Amino acid sequence: MKTSIEGPGGRGVEVSPDEVLPPSRGIARRVFYPSVALVGVFVLLALVFPDWLSSVITAANAAVVNSLGWYYVLLVTGFVVFALWLALSRLGDIRLGRDDEEPQYSTFSWFAMLFAAGMGIGLVFWGVAEPLNHYAAPPPGVVGTPASLAQDAMTQTYLHWGLHAWAIYIVVGLAVAYTVHRRRRPVSIRWALEPILGTRRVQGRWGDVVDVVAVVGTVFGVATSLGFGVVQVAAGLEYLDLIEVTRTALVVLIIAIAGLAMISVATGLDVGIKWLSNANLVIAGLLMLGILVLGPTLFVLREFVQSIGAYLQDFIRLSFATLPYQGPEGESWLASWTTYYWGWWMSWSPFVGVFIARISRGRTVRQFIIGVLLVPTLLTFLWFAVLGGTALYRELFGEGGLVSERGIVDNNAALFQMLSDLPGGPVLAGAAILLVVVFFVTSSDSGSYVVAMISAGGNPTPPLWTRLTWAALTGAIAAVLLGFGGPEGGLTSLQVMAILVAAPFSVVMIGMCVALARSLTAEHHAAELERRALRRRTLVAAVVDELGSTSAPIRPIEPSPGMTWRPHLPRRAPGRRRRARPADTGGEQTSEDAEDGPG
Repeated sequence: MKTSIEGPGGRGVEVSPDEVLPPSRGIARRVFYPSVALVGVFVLLALVFPDWLSSVITAANAAVVNSLGWYYVLLVTGFVVFALWLALSRLGDIRLGRDDEEPQYSTFSWFAMLFAAGMGIGLVFWGVAEPLNHYAAPPPGVVGTPASLAQDAMTQTYLHWGLHAWAIYIVVGLAVAYTVHRRRRPVSIRWALEPILGTRRVQGRWGDVVDVVAVVGTVFGVATSLGFGVVQVAAGLEYLDLIEVTRTALVVLIIAIAGLAMISVATGLDVGIKWLSNANLVIAGLLMLGILVLGPTLFVLREFVQSIGAYLQDFIRLSFATLPYQGPEGESWLASWTTYYWGWWMSWSPFVGVFIARISRGRTVRQFIIGVLLVPTLLTFLWFAVLGGTALYRELFGEGGLVSERGIVDNNAALFQMLSDLPGGPVLAGAAILLVVVFFVTSSDSGSYVVAMISAGGNPTPPLWTRLTWAALTGAIAAVLLGFGGPEGGLTSLQVMAILVAAPFSVVMIGMCVALARSLTAEHHAAELERRALRRRTLVAAVVDELGSTSAPIRPIEPSPGMTWRPHLPRRAPGRRRRARPADTGGEQTSEDAEDGPG
C-alpha cells in the first residue's frame, strides 16, 4: 500500500513503507529554511540585544555543562568502548560498499583529509596554549613539582585530543558510511537512524528535526573554528609587525580568507579539498619538523614517548574524572575544559562524521575505525609533543615568559611567542600563519560541502549555489560576531551555542550506536548462515563425487522448523551391565552382556 508524503526535497511523492527516496536534486525545504531561520535569528539577536543574549546563553551553558557534565563524560567514554568493540569483533570485516569494492582515495590522501577535517585550526590554536594553561592552572587537587605538573599538563591535553575525540567522530562517520555505501541510502544524518525509526519516520518530521539539528550544529561549529583561526592569523601578522589587530582588521581577514574558501568550494571535493588537505599535511609536517630540529629535539622525543605511556596509564581514571570532591572549583574547571571539549566535539561530529563517511567508501569497518581512531590520534600527540613540549621546555629550563606572573596564558599569541625563541622565528611564524589560512579554507570548504549535502536531501553532489551559500553564511556569522561582539564576547556566544546543540544531538548519537550495532549484527548473522549453507553444499558435492553417481540424489539432513538437533544416545535396559572389554576379562571378549542377579 502506498501513501503520499512529502519527500526530503519537500515534494509530494508516492512511496511504499520499504521504498527509499532518491536524493533530492534541489533543496530539502523542511531542512534548509528552518536551519537558515535559526542561524539568522541568532545573528540578529546578537546584533540587536547582545547583552541579553549573552546572559541567556551563559545561563543555558551553565545548566547544560554543570548539570550534565557527568553524562557527557560517561557517554563519550562509552563511544570509545563501542568503537573498540566493533573493531575487535567479526563485525569489523564488513566492507563499507560492495564486497569487492576498492577504497575511493589513496591511504595518504585519506589520512590527510581526516587530519585536516577532524581538528584543523584547533590544533594550531591550542598546540602551545593548552599545555601551558594546564601547567599554569592545573585541575583542582593536582599538586607537585614543576616537572610533574608539566607531565600532567601533557597527559590532560592528550585526553582532550586523543581517542575520545575521534571516537565521537567514528560513531557518526561509521553510521553514515554504512548507511550510504552499504545500504545505498542518501548522504544524510537521518538515514543512519532508519533501523530504529523506520523508513516512514526517517522521511517525515523526525528526520527533518535530526537534520536541522545537525546543520545548525555544523554551522556554529565551523563558524567558531573560523573565528579562532582569524584571531590567530591576526595575532601572527601583528607579531610580524604587518598589521594592528582591530575589529575592522578581523572582518577584512575573514572576508579575504572566506573568498579563498569559496573558490575551493567551487572546484569540488576531488580537486579543492583533496589538494588543500594534502598541502595542509605537508605544511604542518614541515612546521613541526622545523620546530623539532631547531628546538630541544632530544627533550621533545623523550617527552613524546613518556607522555604516551602516562596517557595510557591514566586513561581509565581520566576518562571517568568528574572532580566531585573538589567542589565548585572542580565543577568550574571541568566545565571549562573536559566537558566543554566533549560537547564541542559532538557539535562538530555531524560535519566531520559525514565528511569522513563520504571519503571512506570501499574500506572495511575495521580499517575505518583503526584508521580514524589511531592514526590521527598519534599525529595529534606528536603535534602537541613538539609544540607544547617546546613551550614547556622554555618554561622549565629556558627564559620562560609564556606564562605571566598571574598565571595567565595569551592563547592567541602563545604560538608566536614560543616561535620567537627559536632560530628563524619569523620564517616559522609565516609558515604557521599560512597553515592557519589553509586550515581555514579546508574547514570552510568541507563544512559547507557537508551542510549542502544535508540541506539538499542527501544529494552527494549538491548544487554549487548551495555550497557557496553555506560557505558565505559561515564566514558572515564569524565576521558579524567578531565585528560587533569582539573576539571575546562574539566568539564566546558562538562557541557556547555549538556546545548547547550537542545536548540534543547526543541523543541522536546514542540512537546511531543502537542502529549501527543492530544492522551490523544482522548482516553478520545472515552472512554466517550463508557460509554454513555453502559449506553444506560443498560437503554434499564432495561426497557425491567420492561415491560416484547414485540412483537417488544425496541431500543434507535439515531439521524441521523449530526443532533443535541434539545427540541421542541409547539407554541400557534395566538389569543389564555394560559389555566387558578385553581389559576387563583378561583379554577375553564376551559375546553378550551378563545379566544381573544370581546364577
